[in-house]
Amino acid sequence: QLVESGGGSVQAGGSLKLSCLTSEHLLRTCGMAWYRQNPGKGQLSGNGLDLVASTSADGTTNYADSVKGRFTISQDNAQATLYLQMNNLDTEDTGVYYCAVHPTTYSRPGCHASWGQGTQVTVSA
Repeated sequence: QLVESGGGSVQAGGSLKLSCLTSEHLLRTCGMAWYRQNPGKGQLSGNGLDLVASTSADGTTNYADSVKGRFTISQDNAQATLYLQMNNLDTEDTGVYYCAVHPTTYSRPGCHASWGQGTQVTVSA
């Protein structure tokens, strides 16, 4: 189970920190990711869904070029929570943010396709 929170409305240049409450098992075993669904670009099926940041179980992180230097993905295994710190937000960052198990780790024990309900981020100019 994945439960996102922390979204909201901010002005450009502002910051938000998203949280995804999950299980310690998922964080210790699976790769995890944050995705962004941009408004007007389709349903949660791969269309209009951008991979924003990901982390592997060993702590390796990757970011979309558009958020490098501004976003930081992290996790707290004891709190069973995945985070996405977003700084210097831009209007292009607007969308619904989802945390999910990274597809490349579906073969690992317990690492099946899982998505949260999403949290809305709105950045105004």
